[in-house]
Amino acid sequence: MPRKHRVIYAGAAVLLSYPDQKQRKLLGMVEQAAAEAGVSEHFSPTIAHLRSMRLLDAQSWHVQEFDLSRRHALHLTYWTDGDTRRRGEVLAAFKQTYRDSGLLVDLAGELPDYLPMVLEFAAKGSPAAGVGLLNAYRASLELLRLSLESDGFPHAGVVAAICQTLGGPSPSSRAEVERLLGGPPVETVGLEPYV
Repeated sequence: MPRKHRVIYAGAAVLLSYPDQKQRKLLGMVEQAAAEAGVSEHFSPTIAHLRSMRLLDAQSWHVQEFDLSRRHALHLTYWTDGDTRRRGEVLAAFKQTYRDSGLLVDLAGELPDYLPMVLEFAAKGSPAAGVGLLNAYRASLELLRLSLESDGFPHAGVVAAICQTLGGPSPSSRAEVERLLGGPPVETVGLEPYV
């Protein structure tokens, strides 16, 4: 894996994670690594955004915009599987990918498809398996990118940098991505009499 991709994945994992003291301490290192890798234009707006807020405010903003908002979900399978039964199977496949790598992955209370975790796995754990997960969920990443861009969030550049590492052009509209997905999943269990 090119060093630039490793820097993007590791830096993005930090910038998209829940804000805490550890993240604050790493911002300077991420900023320097992004400059050396030539991706400052993608990372600088998010770094500036995080630095402009008190930690408690950054945490509240993160919870409101990433944890409680479906428009900016950081769980990759949410975009493809929603809250359906199938999602459980897909999450189990993520866990199996982590196990197959031979590494002990601490989920830290998160679901295994949590984007910062997948990025850290790609950067520091098993690059081939991590990039495989990112490629498999490219549509999720693109939908997240488009939502962040549409809402004017600084994090859009971070997700755009991730997408650029995966090769090929990014779709320019939500309709293009949704055509690839075939539309959002629908749970019909128990609804047969009504469908």
